[in-house]
Amino acid sequence: MELCATAPGEGRLGDATVMRTASVSAFEPEAAQALMRALGPGPFALVMIFAAPRAPLEDIARAARAWPGAKCVIGCTTAGEITGAGYAEDEIVGIGLPAELFEAEIMAIPDLARIGGRDMVGDMTQIRQRLEGRRRDWPSEFAMLLVDGLSRREDALAAALSAGIGRVPLFGGSAGDGEAFGETRVLIDGVWQQDAAVLAFVRTACGASVFNLDHFDPTEERMIVTEADPEARVVRRLNGEPAAREYARVLGFDHAQLSAFTFAAHPLVVRIGGRHHVRAIQRIGEAGELIFYAAIDEGMVLSLAEPRDIAQHLDAAFEEMAREAGPPAAILAFDCILRRLEATEKQMGGQMSAVLRKHRIVGFSTYGEQMNGLHVNQTMTGVALYRP
Repeated sequence: MELCATAPGEGRLGDATVMRTASVSAFEPEAAQALMRALGPGPFALVMIFAAPRAPLEDIARAARAWPGAKCVIGCTTAGEITGAGYAEDEIVGIGLPAELFEAEIMAIPDLARIGGRDMVGDMTQIRQRLEGRRRDWPSEFAMLLVDGLSRREDALAAALSAGIGRVPLFGGSAGDGEAFGETRVLIDGVWQQDAAVLAFVRTACGASVFNLDHFDPTEERMIVTEADPEARVVRRLNGEPAAREYARVLGFDHAQLSAFTFAAHPLVVRIGGRHHVRAIQRIGEAGELIFYAAIDEGMVLSLAEPRDIAQHLDAAFEEMAREAGPPAAILAFDCILRRLEATEKQMGGQMSAVLRKHRIVGFSTYGEQMNGLHVNQTMTGVALYRP
């Protein structure tokens, strides 16, 4: 698919920008205002802001409340950013969907401890009907979720949303806090919130393809969860043995060798709906239990997975996408922090950034990803946008 020449981070059709992007240092004076200027005047159906934890969050919130030419402004804190240059740290990324090509409405979910599935289904149905009524001639629609990454409610939320999402493909990302795992926030209605989420419904004149990918292959090594606390995402025993020690034994490692990099390079996967999904380990608890990024229940069969070359796999995945539907004009992606950690440990960060630049991918690193009715880990998920 032929694209007109653009500035970095943009995809254009004639004089219509498919997606505008900008990024500024989190430490730049008046960074929020600088981002606003860099993104341009709009008008935008939706503006997304992905901010490093050390960014001036209150300044960003004030800017969001008064963003000129933007119908909706949402965002979250990150575990790293993806800019036009690739992987980045301590940046603020702004993404604008032009009103000429997009319609959007958002649904705030302010209290994840009390997810009201029935009420949400009604609200979601009404939003979808309004968007379809306004732009019945536009061919594509998708939904995007941003959720507090330390809420431990992403599994329940994704399941609840699946009842009202209908045929609309959904992707999402869990807000991050670098590698600190201390405090994550979501920007809704100009306020940074915790234990909250925001769902954006988008209808567009562009082609849109929602995707989810990972670079792991399951092995024949399997473990059964024999003691767990699903709500806390804790596994105490695998195969009847203390979880961390049994995981290390299957790997052929000493228990003391386990680290975040080990977990990133050797995840566990579970088979759901005909394909394997990663259930990534976050850390080891004080009693030798394994604490995961997603819910794990007793009786679940987990397979050890081994990685392919992460940069080659990512490049091949988007080359295949381009062969099937033509090169996307722009790609918005949510990428798990564990993928970044793996690339860093293997000294492949530069290669990953080169692939991200090549395919014009922007977004942020997450504490987890959502795909339709599932909360998943160690994947990249997002949407590829094509010229109308």
